[in-house]
Amino acid sequence: MHPGIHVLTGGDGQRYSFDPGSLSIELLATGGPGEYRRWEILHRPADLADWLTRTRLALPAPLAAGDLRIRPADLDRIRHLRDTLWAIAPALAHDHPLRPADIEIINGYAQNPPRPRVDPTDLGRRWVTPVTGQQVLGAFARDALDVIGTGALRDRVRECAGDKCYLIFLDTSRPGNRRWCSMERCGNRNKVRTHRARRTTR
Repeated sequence: MHPGIHVLTGGDGQRYSFDPGSLSIELLATGGPGEYRRWEILHRPADLADWLTRTRLALPAPLAAGDLRIRPADLDRIRHLRDTLWAIAPALAHDHPLRPADIEIINGYAQNPPRPRVDPTDLGRRWVTPVTGQQVLGAFARDALDVIGTGALRDRVRECAGDKCYLIFLDTSRPGNRRWCSMERCGNRNKVRTHRARRTTR
């Protein structure tokens, strides 16, 4: 699977691919506060390290779990950032005002991200390792600030239009008309409903 595109499993057991569109929004699919706690997958630092190898963080250069040094306190801060994003992203999707205190939390976490390097022997891109949990936190926070602080991106934060689906994504499609978390799941369900409705009205 391409880094940044994740295979999720719905409550009905259906597996489907989901592209959140940005690094920070990827984090929302790992769980969250309140009703989202049942989807939690980041229970231990090792869970976070394994998950990060499949995220957009692995796009600029390969990333292995062994390259990461995640402490329990780092995991706590990254989950706190995620929970804050759950207050921000749906508000952006529905054009609701943001709480200044939530923005300040993101600002506070936006510290130095991981550092890339070019290997002089093969000219391949690598990360300066170990990549620390603090650097990972900085990467997520900086990406979130890019989305929040850039009007063209901020206006493309969407919530899936599927019935009772609350997945958030950044619409990176050229026309900007993405409606579904995944065509395999909510998009297909909408097609089926529309087809049945047409048949019953004939």
